[in-house]
Amino acid sequence: MTNQLIECIPNFSEARRPEVIDQIVNAIQSVVEVKLLDRSSDLDHNRTVLTFAGSPSGVEEAAFRAIKTAAELIDLDNHTGEHPRIGATDVVPFVPLGGVTMEDCIAIAKRLGERVGSELSIPVYLYEAAATRPERANLENIRRGQYEGLKTEIETDPKRAPDFGPSKLSKAGATVIGARNPLVAFNIYLTTDDVSIAKKIAKAVRHSSGGLRYVKGLGLLVEGRAQVSMNLTNFRETPIARVVEFIRREAERYGVGIHHSELIGLIPQEALTDAAVWYTQLDAFSPEQILESRLFSSPAADTASNSPVRVTFVEQLAAPTPTPGGGSAGAYAGAMGAALVAMVAGVTIGKKKYAEVEAEMQAIRVVAENLRAELTQAVDDDAASFEILMAKFKMPKDTDEQKAARDAAITQATLNAAYIPLHVSEHAVKVMELALKCAQRGLQSAISDAMSGFSMARASITAAGYNVRININSLNDKSLGDKMLMELAELEKDADRLEAEIKTVMKERGGI
Repeated sequence: MTNQLIECIPNFSEARRPEVIDQIVNAIQSVVEVKLLDRSSDLDHNRTVLTFAGSPSGVEEAAFRAIKTAAELIDLDNHTGEHPRIGATDVVPFVPLGGVTMEDCIAIAKRLGERVGSELSIPVYLYEAAATRPERANLENIRRGQYEGLKTEIETDPKRAPDFGPSKLSKAGATVIGARNPLVAFNIYLTTDDVSIAKKIAKAVRHSSGGLRYVKGLGLLVEGRAQVSMNLTNFRETPIARVVEFIRREAERYGVGIHHSELIGLIPQEALTDAAVWYTQLDAFSPEQILESRLFSSPAADTASNSPVRVTFVEQLAAPTPTPGGGSAGAYAGAMGAALVAMVAGVTIGKKKYAEVEAEMQAIRVVAENLRAELTQAVDDDAASFEILMAKFKMPKDTDEQKAARDAAITQATLNAAYIPLHVSEHAVKVMELALKCAQRGLQSAISDAMSGFSMARASITAAGYNVRININSLNDKSLGDKMLMELAELEKDADRLEAEIKTVMKERGGI
């Protein structure tokens, strides 16, 4: 990476076929001067947001390769989703991060737009800071009528003529390219499925209809829940906390509340810090009071950050230290199993031959991704629980009171250290169940991957079981762990049953 750093956050009209997104990601990562930072997909929106950063020339080339790949793989004539869109690559913003100006990003947007228009024959509109017409600074104006409406208007209405490329849409649609400041994609889910309420709140909060400055908003129905989907275009002038409280008050008018919120892609730390300061009323707060800020600004941290060495989990596992150990390895195996299940479900989605199971595979992929996140977190949780247990052994025991407190703390920490691998076992059984469904009804050519995911989850249960039992056996009063051992035994029975079932499936579908 050079001292010049630009961020690019392209949005693609695809989420239900992860293999397509994988190919777009590969196109981006084929450029050595860029690094992929984030990948976020939403099935209801049928939209994926990728975030990458790098040198100006690297980011420009990676964006072109991504647009080219998306145009080859995504057909807007067969695309459906909640989110407005006009193209396979719908929007490509460039954001200056360091050593570059907004003018540099505008120049990149124009060069890229001209290249996409001439080499790929895709109509390109310039927006935000790169816009050539005032009305095109706003993305909503360009996307009016979406792909279906633009398909007709681009050929007949001079006002809809693109900045680059032909005045005619192919299946890849049109692409909007521009330059802007950092943006926060932020969604709030309401405690209702009434999308009309979300639309009313979105109208109230967005600037274009009289709401808060620097807020763009839509009301949508996502995962069976009303959602206010927003882009916050200047979080310094309109902070997240202000937006949240505005929506909370508006929701109360309709007798509903905020269920939860979510980020799409990445967010500047400053935006979260501002929200935390506002909610906790830390009036005299200074960013220098953040431990990590002080730590990372130290000379020692600067030296470490320049080191090319990055220790992987497997290298940590091999290190001569107590943690991470077998419990963490078991959780990691389960996470790998869940990842393989998500992959098999993903490659099944979109195949005509498997249309009957597409909805099931979409659900499996979502659940598998959630399990993967839980099991990945358990890798760290298991190591932390052991370190906490070791710390309890170092408590003073000079007096009877100290000894009693120490013994109680050790017992509680031991039970917690046993609970975490038990929780891993519960998740791993769920992964096995999903893997079995993928082996039964998923893509035939991926059946070995489903079986591999099943095997990883099976290994996860075995490793987790060892760690549950060794912790329970170390208790002075082993009866405290009887309930955990019974739960573990039931989970192991379930695992044995599932293993017998998948062997039958493998014989029937895979000939193994």
